[in-house]
Amino acid sequence: MNTISSQVPSGLTSSNYKELNVLYEKYREKGLEILAFPCNQFAGQEPGTNEDIQETVCSRFKAEFPIFDKIDVNGKDAAPLYKYLKSQKGGFLGDGIKWNFTKFLVDKDGKVVERYAPTTSPLKIENDIQKLLGTAS
Repeated sequence: MNTISSQVPSGLTSSNYKELNVLYEKYREKGLEILAFPCNQFAGQEPGTNEDIQETVCSRFKAEFPIFDKIDVNGKDAAPLYKYLKSQKGGFLGDGIKWNFTKFLVDKDGKVVERYAPTTSPLKIENDIQKLLGTAS
């Protein structure tokens, strides 16, 4: 199972969800999983309840991939998953997550292959996904 994890939402919300949906539809049968982790640590952009978030993401953005409960990705209460992801692939200015929609590409063995900035379009990482899934042309 290959995974992209991402926090939600920000000013990048519409484009990221649209493109993540495209990738999920195209590659889920080949083993791609997309896991989204909402986080309210960035300018309070995710203040809703877990139920509100599910409703918005699933109805407004038509996401079919799993949307998990809200978590912290930085600080002493950071979720263990994000402590691991950050320890494996630091960011440009240190390990901390700088904004929503930071993306990690993880192989089927749990190895973090790459980390992408929030502004990196999901479709720009399609070639990396294809290589990981063995579908690159």
